[in-house]
Amino acid sequence: MKSYLAAAIQMTSKPNLEENLAEAEELIELAVRRGAELIGLPENFAFLGQEEDKLKQAQTIDLEAEKFLKKMAQRFQITILGGGFPVPVQGDPTKAYNTAILVEPNGTEVARYQKAHLFDVDVPDGNTYRESSTVMSGKALPNVYHSEQLGNLGLSICYDVRFPELYRHLSRQGADVIFIPAAFTAFTGKDHWQVLLQARAIENTCYVIAPAQTGNHYERRYTHGHACIVDPWGTILADAGEQPGMAIAEINPTRLKQVRQQMPSLQHRIFV
Repeated sequence: MKSYLAAAIQMTSKPNLEENLAEAEELIELAVRRGAELIGLPENFAFLGQEEDKLKQAQTIDLEAEKFLKKMAQRFQITILGGGFPVPVQGDPTKAYNTAILVEPNGTEVARYQKAHLFDVDVPDGNTYRESSTVMSGKALPNVYHSEQLGNLGLSICYDVRFPELYRHLSRQGADVIFIPAAFTAFTGKDHWQVLLQARAIENTCYVIAPAQTGNHYERRYTHGHACIVDPWGTILADAGEQPGMAIAEINPTRLKQVRQQMPSLQHRIFV
């Protein structure tokens, strides 16, 4: 593992696939110009609209999002995470998997994760979310992809961040860097987003890369923003604020080793 720059992209995705991919491409190119070798896109980067509309277009979104990620990886010679897009469920036209994939510079998909924890919540701001109405829960824990250059990379998606057992699973596989791409609601994000990211980084002594959605997407759907990169001590290295853009910071194996020596909590676990 070497030192390198990573970028967590922040978008305001809309119910328009072509426009979203065009925005993503612009931000990816900007991140590459700034030196990023590992780039994460947020949950719903390709489409953020009504659930029924997403489901109707799921097959097209799936094909175009996957093609886009492989094209970007090859064009810019980067490793890229597509942080969540719908993949139709075979045999069930009423559901799709919320899927994240990791693609290497040669265009090869090296990791895939289907979101396990679905956001079925009545938020105190009056909004109700029922992700399970159109999304099939993934049944497999995410694996860690072992990259000689970039370290051991683990995947998760948004609401997963509230379930620390998933991240302990990743840490047991040696995760150095964990992706938490999200479309966190504005109401919950203001209180919980940053502290949850820091907790996952601290308890697993790893870097967290958290791409995010921000702003108003359609009707009353607002997201929190503040895409972040967090170091293993819990320090916020970069925060994208509330506008589309990115958080960019160094992933440093020396810092990783230092924190794990200073706070060897992973070695002190009793209940594995």
